Amino acid sequence: MEALKTKPPAEHELGDETFMSAAELGAYTAKLKAAKMMKDMQAQDRAGKARADLIKTLSEPVEVTPERIHDITKSLLHKLRIAAEQGKNELLVMRFPNVMCRDGGRAINNAERDWPETLTGRPRQAFEFWRDRLQPAGYGLKAMIVDWPDGMPGDVGFFLTWTQRRA
Repeated sequence: MEALKTKPPAEHELGDETFMSAAELGAYTAKLKAAKMMKDMQAQDRAGKARADLIKTLSEPVEVTPERIHDITKSLLHKLRIAAEQGKNELLVMRFPNVMCRDGGRAINNAERDWPETLTGRPRQAFEFWRDRLQPAGYGLKAMIVDWPDGMPGDVGFFLTWTQRRA
């Protein structure tokens, strides 16, 4: 049986370093906290800029061309098949900030009948695409608030829905 070693390995020894005083340790901790706070603030700033860019992009409707319709339809069909193979009967097809609704998503959150009238920009175009092309094919559209930052309505999600038939 081997005796326990009480001396730490050489790579863990302090050597000639002096021991930190409590004040020095406190200053070191404060410095680490300040660095973390600065990093977090920079991340929030980047996220805020990305969100502003997203809102700007979503505010500008896209030109609807036959090629664009074909690309959207092809991509959507692929995603729908994967969802169906997984036994699902709904698919998140769009997520956007609630500011893309004139009422901040209130009508969607309250399931008001006229919620589509509050949509602007590309979310409005997505709704019209569903209404004109997918609803006649039997697909439903469910809109709901999908996150609640600080207890307030956040992003809106559009879910394409369909019924499953029994085999």
